[in-house]
Amino acid sequence: MNQEKPRLWTKDFIIVSSVNFFLYLIFYLLMVTVALYAVEKYHASESQAGLVTGIFIIGTLIGRLFIGRIIDQMGYKKFLYIGLAFFTLTSFLYFFKLGITFLLINRFVHGIALGVASTATGSIVARIIPAARKGEGIGFYSLSVTLATAIGPFIGLFMSQHTSYQMIFSFCLILGIISLLIGIFLNIPAAEARSSASELKGFKLSGFIEPKAVPISIVAMILGFCYSSVLSFINFYAIELELIEAASFFFIVYAAAIIVSRPFTGRLMDVKGANYVMYPAFVLFGGGLLILSTAEVSLTFLLAGILIGLGFGNMQSVTQAIAIKLTPSHRMGLATSTFFILIDAGYGFGPYLLGFVIPLAGYNLLYAILGVTVLATAILYFFLHGQKETSARAIHNGIS
Repeated sequence: MNQEKPRLWTKDFIIVSSVNFFLYLIFYLLMVTVALYAVEKYHASESQAGLVTGIFIIGTLIGRLFIGRIIDQMGYKKFLYIGLAFFTLTSFLYFFKLGITFLLINRFVHGIALGVASTATGSIVARIIPAARKGEGIGFYSLSVTLATAIGPFIGLFMSQHTSYQMIFSFCLILGIISLLIGIFLNIPAAEARSSASELKGFKLSGFIEPKAVPISIVAMILGFCYSSVLSFINFYAIELELIEAASFFFIVYAAAIIVSRPFTGRLMDVKGANYVMYPAFVLFGGGLLILSTAEVSLTFLLAGILIGLGFGNMQSVTQAIAIKLTPSHRMGLATSTFFILIDAGYGFGPYLLGFVIPLAGYNLLYAILGVTVLATAILYFFLHGQKETSARAIHNGIS
């Protein structure tokens, strides 16, 4: 029994990571295809096409906000099934061509379903990972999103060029059904304690947000805001630089950098603490954006992708692990929800706000400004969490 307890790659860990991968694969696949679909099939304007994309993220935020309030009391597996069922149903509804309004409503509900299902998977994985391997486990788990970030857009663009939208929607529906079916075999350890019903009465902020997870989630939100510039504008920047071929490999080298480094960074966090990962990652992420701002050839462009992967790719998992570690067991679901609400807000509102900067500054200056912003955020991290971690480690080492 004692030998099995520290095992990380259990059946349940693999299942929940696979479900999360399929969810985000569908998300990123549709992100790069649904706007064009709205324009071609419904003659949507640019603003409507942008709304078709963005309303999904709004739905996700709402789904996370309300599930975080009740998931710890009502049960993780129940909400996983609810989320997966609605996610699969809304994937099916893309087949119905009932106008742009129906598409917008379906995208919104699809986003809510992702918010519910992904908050459930994040809460479940936090419970099944052994405490001694929390950083390493969260690191491997979040690779499911990292791989989806690279593979989803690639498949989406490939299918949009070589197949019909009906085939794209069929592929998404099949993945949704697979996620629902394999989720049945998931076993979740019973919670040590659950949120009491009294905690859910009224509209106290603590019923929707886990206060202990807020500081590190604010740091993650700023980092997500900066990274959103890469997700949204890297292709436009590559066209401007005439580096379109390099752009097609950008997220591949980004994902490769994370896959290679994640096993080491997760273990380093567990052994040495989050600061040993976060401070170098601030330098790598900020440096990557600064190099991107000066890129003129493919090699420099792709080098920036590697550095951003080593930096932001690892910060994402470490900040999530910190949010969970700081939170009592019975509010783990709420902490997961809080973290993703804030980082998703950075992803979601970043492109809209940065879109006002680009006409004034251009892409070069934009990425330079964001590189400096990331480096400055290291100071914020120090005050919100870094110094506390240093003190806690000193006390722990002194006791040891």
